[in-house]
Amino acid sequence: MRYRTFGRLGWQVSEIGCGTWALGGSQWGGQKDEDSLAALNRALELGCNFIDTARAYGKGRSERVIAQALRSRGGDRPYVATKIPPKMPGDWPPGPYDRVEDRFPEAHLREQLEQSLRDLETDCIDLVQIHTWTRRWNRDPLPFEVLRKAREEGKLRGIGICTPEHDQFAVMDLVRDGWVDSVQVIYNLFDQEAQAQLFPMALEKNVGIIVRVPFDESSLTGKLSRETTWPDGDIRNSYFAGDRLERTVRRVEAIREALGPDEPDLAAAALKFCLKPQAVSTVIPGVRNPKQAEANCRVGSSEPMSDQTEAALRTHYWRRVFWYAGK
Repeated sequence: MRYRTFGRLGWQVSEIGCGTWALGGSQWGGQKDEDSLAALNRALELGCNFIDTARAYGKGRSERVIAQALRSRGGDRPYVATKIPPKMPGDWPPGPYDRVEDRFPEAHLREQLEQSLRDLETDCIDLVQIHTWTRRWNRDPLPFEVLRKAREEGKLRGIGICTPEHDQFAVMDLVRDGWVDSVQVIYNLFDQEAQAQLFPMALEKNVGIIVRVPFDESSLTGKLSRETTWPDGDIRNSYFAGDRLERTVRRVEAIREALGPDEPDLAAAALKFCLKPQAVSTVIPGVRNPKQAEANCRVGSSEPMSDQTEAALRTHYWRRVFWYAGK
């Protein structure tokens, strides 16, 4: 496994981390804790040392599974990042009329942080991220003032932000003004927007970049077909609603053809593409079982993607606006 420096925090983090949304057992179909534990342990055995979770993943279930996996392990502890969601009810992502003092009041932030500390079974969390944002709040970044106080109290080490799905540049002011140590951003073969402004700014300000959704909610694994279906409650029913699945599969087929014999494994190529930008610190594909952990981690020690292949794949950039809202 190769490692990269995580911005100004200076951590050496694995190129391939673990995304744990599915381990919460909601929005991705059923998930057994024993499978989750096996997946996490296998990833750690293979050199992964960065795990990303969130309070919203099964109302803390993902955090509790991670704590269970780490409880019995010796040796160096991996870096664990979690995320605090906005106070509900309310829109996700927050709307243009939402007030930061309503969605992220200090009492809510404190309560959620304390719950994460308990569920992760630790006195100090490596990275605490604000889970989604809106441009309206850039002039009054109240949540980060609260997190800075918590850092002074020794309850966290780093402060991050997770971009709203529809607006990868909503957090630019936070990066520019030094409020965050890291940004978690959507970046993949289809969604390449972060290249325009966010990646250059992160390099300039020495901010770590966590890439999420490298497989475009599973389409870039190459496993989907025009006939693929999902159980009720699975987020992909909305994400690929209407004609979206057919359109996506068609574009995935074009990517596979463009890769040719140099990159025969589409899923591996998707991760390698995400790792090409210098600004990227780690990529966090979702993991549900040891087989997935092995496939993901293998990329962290395999030959990087060539500049020529990456340049060819840039042409598959697809401006889809906001698919998470459904058809």
